[in-house]
Amino acid sequence: MIDLRIVTDNLSKLKNFSAMIRAREEELSQLQKLQEEDWSDIARNKKITALDDFIKTYHKLVDAHAEFPEMAKLFPESELADEYKRMSTDFTAFYMKTLLSEKYDANDCVINITAGAGGTEAQDWADIVMRMLCRFIEQSDLDYEIEDKLDGDGAGIKGATINVRGHNAYGVLKGEGGVHRLVRISPFDSNARRHTSFCAVEVVPVIEKTNLVIEDKDLRVDVYRASGAGGQHVNRTESAVRITHIPTGVVVTCQSGRSQIQNRATAMLNLTSKLEFLHYENERRKAKSLQPVQMKIEWGSQIRSYVLCPYTLVKDHRTGHETSNVQRVLDGDLKGFSDAYLLHSTEGAK
Repeated sequence: MIDLRIVTDNLSKLKNFSAMIRAREEELSQLQKLQEEDWSDIARNKKITALDDFIKTYHKLVDAHAEFPEMAKLFPESELADEYKRMSTDFTAFYMKTLLSEKYDANDCVINITAGAGGTEAQDWADIVMRMLCRFIEQSDLDYEIEDKLDGDGAGIKGATINVRGHNAYGVLKGEGGVHRLVRISPFDSNARRHTSFCAVEVVPVIEKTNLVIEDKDLRVDVYRASGAGGQHVNRTESAVRITHIPTGVVVTCQSGRSQIQNRATAMLNLTSKLEFLHYENERRKAKSLQPVQMKIEWGSQIRSYVLCPYTLVKDHRTGHETSNVQRVLDGDLKGFSDAYLLHSTEGAK
């Protein structure tokens, strides 16, 4: 059923975004000038495409919502039903993108995955979570590279680091940060008992421009042979790098590059981003009289539960969003959870 009040309300909401659109148009103009001088910057080219699509979508939606009440006077409801549905869907998709306006939302990001206690069972769950996130990244039209992966003792992984690139990468994925809890009949238990497993996910934006100074005396750098599949150099030389920031205990690793120099540069960028973001988050939370960010995620503070037995349900404990289609979620369909988190965060900030 067509409700013209919704059309009018949505048009009013769209007009409230006019200042944002003007700012995006100015940003697009500046990027296009830089593009004329150098077309080889792939990341910038993708950002230009994303901004251009965002702005064009806005103007199309404004025109469609402004014209629809007049069309409703000329045509029967049955002929406008498809257009009304399409317009509503496009508005919702656009509105979700407007929520990606926090300081680092547009940045690339790094995802760190760590298996909880529990041996093979937890390591298998960490591997499932990594696969789920990689599929969600692909479905979100983002690019990724697994920078570091530590295989489990019998199955799965002990941990992994994924570098995600693309416009709004951090904004889309930040809702996945926290502890993910799985309840299932263990495939590794001959008695077919029910097990609970935990996996920690950390999502950090890549911050290239920062005034943060990291002194060499505060770093411990360890080099070791990379694990997993490799070519002529990987696994044959100590190319993998682990950097520990001694004052905070923050640790970053990288082994995806062909040389120790490449891996150290990537690890340092990740470390700088992590420390800068930690400082930003603590200052933001301090201003709101919230508890500071903890260095390590506690296993009791799960953000989402995935239950496979005795019933099937995935529920986000922050937003209340849930679905019984567990397999679809594990195959990477996380958009509903991502959107619910953005809406929840926006409402909480008001």
